[in-house]
Amino acid sequence: MVGDPSPVRRRDALRNRKLLVETAREVFAEQGLDAPLDEIARRAGVGNATLYRHFPSRAVLVDEVFRDALMETTAAGERARTAEDAWTGLTEYLEAVFTGLAADRGTNDLMTTGLEGVTSLEAIHAHNRETVAGLLRRGQQQGTIRPDATTEDLLFALAALGRAVPALTTVALDAWRRPLALLLDGLRAGPAAPRLPVPALTAAQFGEVLLNLGPGGRG
Repeated sequence: MVGDPSPVRRRDALRNRKLLVETAREVFAEQGLDAPLDEIARRAGVGNATLYRHFPSRAVLVDEVFRDALMETTAAGERARTAEDAWTGLTEYLEAVFTGLAADRGTNDLMTTGLEGVTSLEAIHAHNRETVAGLLRRGQQQGTIRPDATTEDLLFALAALGRAVPALTTVALDAWRRPLALLLDGLRAGPAAPRLPVPALTAAQFGEVLLNLGPGGRG
């Protein structure tokens, strides 16, 4: 058919698209979702026009880059929902989620802030809420979670801690585990855990975290 791209042009287009997605994944992981799209095109070795031809908006690119990672979060939620003990299901699910937040700045931005037009993100936010709400309700029925805690209480606390994760990882990769354990102890109906995981931040580390949380900070 007249106007159909040649096999060579199709291969070039597919190669460019794959290269842009791989490069965007690296740049978003380093700099977050606000990373300049020009930087992604430059690193991929293509022009801005090529990037926008494949991905007409940031949301479309983000959706393509993070779809698989978001599916992994959904799978973790599905496993948690089948746990006989709701407390175990909830804690294992949150550990999986926060491990992802700590590993990738882009994933952290995506999961803890809003970005319109990302279809897969809208789905994961709904799935995450359903997972947390269901486990919270079952945990309260089983007597392991305090009865006055609401879904919004937990989601707000998790979002606030999640936003601090990049700053925490600048001083220790697993520093988030300690505040998450404290958060969960406040949710628990029974006695607190006998000891907190990982060492506490030093005064110097705490100061660095605060700097990274501030305007222009690396976190």
